[in-house]
Amino acid sequence: MLAKNVALNNKTVLVTGAAGFIGANLVLVLLKSTENVRIIGMDSMNDYYDVALKEYRLEQMNALAEQVSGTFVFVRGSIADKSALEAVFAKYEPQVVVNLAAQAGVRYSIENPDAYIESNLIGFYNILEACRHSYDAGREGVEHLVYASSSSVYGSNKKIPYATEDKVDNPVSLYAATKKSNELLAHAYSKLYGIPSTGLRFFTVYGPAGRPDMAYFGFTDKLVKGEKIKIFNYGNCKRDFTYIDDIVTGVQEVMQCAPLPNEEGVKYKIYNIGNNRPENLLDFVDILQEELKAAGVLPEDYDFEAHKELVGMQPGDVEITYADVSGLERDFGFKPATGLREGLRRFARWYKDFYG
Repeated sequence: MLAKNVALNNKTVLVTGAAGFIGANLVLVLLKSTENVRIIGMDSMNDYYDVALKEYRLEQMNALAEQVSGTFVFVRGSIADKSALEAVFAKYEPQVVVNLAAQAGVRYSIENPDAYIESNLIGFYNILEACRHSYDAGREGVEHLVYASSSSVYGSNKKIPYATEDKVDNPVSLYAATKKSNELLAHAYSKLYGIPSTGLRFFTVYGPAGRPDMAYFGFTDKLVKGEKIKIFNYGNCKRDFTYIDDIVTGVQEVMQCAPLPNEEGVKYKIYNIGNNRPENLLDFVDILQEELKAAGVLPEDYDFEAHKELVGMQPGDVEITYADVSGLERDFGFKPATGLREGLRRFARWYKDFYG
């Protein structure tokens, strides 16, 4: 059951990972659409990828905050730093928390597992503890915790589309294991301490100013340099590519609707948030190179075929991701509106503007 009881006007909202791809776009939309909202953005600004992109997003948020009724305060710090996070909660007393801070990426989790334990497990535990103690001394506390999970929790699930009712007990990467752990921890804290929490399993989010470690961005960087791109599983992969604007629309709707106790008395929900339309990887790269040429990122006579290489499956990867979004559609009317070509066109034009 749901309760539409978390109007965001005049509220204090903490967004962790605020300089990240989804976080920054969420902050921008909240500032534009919400009256007198006070947004506290927290981010460690680590160098997992080019910090210039994070600085660019931060500049956008600060510039917009000067033009609207809401306010934006940025705090540089890691959610893995318990004292720093506690200080943010004590000073600002957020009523809504959106935890998007995490170490992302399946392949990087094989190379550097420590980063995932620190951010995704210790950091998320710190978030839960801070939410728990927000009720101390008779305070109203956090009205809703929304947090990022991932489609990676489905592992090598053979049943498609992936539904939130499916078992997700066999992760194929450490990253997936940490995200499944987040869901379990959130459930325990919701049951023990009454924290209303909603987890969102994101499916392959893309768009302008996105993450450079994602395929569309990494492919573009390599093609611009004249390098070969590796297409895994010999192109026999499908991904449920979801444009950033559709993701943010869904997150904003969910934020305003904290779960009521379910049949077990727990204020807890999980949703898939994806495009509900998997695309073949070979079709995806064909559209990408066409839009890169149209935007002037690549020359019209660029020999694309000479720059792609079909290779085997990477460890930790899966053949298909496909979101069953019926729960989000039922409860919020969620319907993705951006097709793959239009989304890649916007990315290509942004890339041309940003990198020249």
